[in-house]
Amino acid sequence: MSMVFRFRMLSDENDRFVRDYEVMYDMSLLDFHRFILATLEYEECMASFFTADDRWEKLHEFTSEDMGDENGPTPMERVVLGQLIRRNRDRLIYLFDLFNDRAYYLELTGAYEADPAASYPREIYAQAEVPDQYDPSKTAVDDDGSIFDEMMDEFSDFEGDDNYDDE
Repeated sequence: MSMVFRFRMLSDENDRFVRDYEVMYDMSLLDFHRFILATLEYEECMASFFTADDRWEKLHEFTSEDMGDENGPTPMERVVLGQLIRRNRDRLIYLFDLFNDRAYYLELTGAYEADPAASYPREIYAQAEVPDQYDPSKTAVDDDGSIFDEMMDEFSDFEGDDNYDDE
């Protein structure tokens, strides 16, 4: 039995942008990186994946290039998705512009038995314009509701305690 992971990908630059991907659980992160570039029609670039916690905080880094540092980030080619993703809502951050800290946010929305008639990886849903790879100002943004804000909203509810004295 082969498993397929379904990921939803969002952007904080275009609030209407959504992509749903189905990929094999044993796909390497490097192949996933190449697949994402192809579907977005981006040119080859240095990029990193990060595992992320439930607050979208970056955890472990996986780079498209081997940095040659045994204590540093892990090369994408050495890791398959099934090693990182264990349950629904597990998250990855795909940093595609290292200099400007621009990223996409991926969340596992399901794991299924592969359809023998289907070809993987595949994009199964696409909404809105892709943010420009090099210039975020070229991205059209529709402020009429935000899928990204809806998903991230549950993590911004903490307002703090004004009575807190740090002395």
